[in-house]
Amino acid sequence: MEELTGREAVIQRLRDVGLRVTGPRLEVLTVLAAGGHLDVEAITATARERLGTLTSQAVYEMLRHFQETGLVGKFDRPGLPAVFEISGPPHQHALCLRCGRVENVTATAPAPPRGSLPEWQVSDAEVVFKGLCPDCRAASEETAGAV
Repeated sequence: MEELTGREAVIQRLRDVGLRVTGPRLEVLTVLAAGGHLDVEAITATARERLGTLTSQAVYEMLRHFQETGLVGKFDRPGLPAVFEISGPPHQHALCLRCGRVENVTATAPAPPRGSLPEWQVSDAEVVFKGLCPDCRAASEETAGAV
């Protein structure tokens, strides 16, 4: 999918997938198009600054429609709220085990080993790189140095 830049591109993307352009949909998609991986509360708070009123439930509903139409992807973080991002080229993710930060990783997921899953037709695979993000790693090193 082409990159979403500007309000007109967001409007066009909504129309392309057959969704009616509304103020709340436009704002939520614009927030996501600004980049990053955001949870529902962050999306709601940012969109609410411009709209005045918006409920988390309304955002959940919009995100469900956006996922169904392929506009948005969801990444589940164990023990933390899921985060959402604009759909784009296939990619993997890195997850910080301390703060929950998620970053995109350009990497091809491996195919299953030869002979495993013999009767499966595998259509996709996901790899998640887990560890400490640069901020948590730096904080961890500062703490270790202070002891």
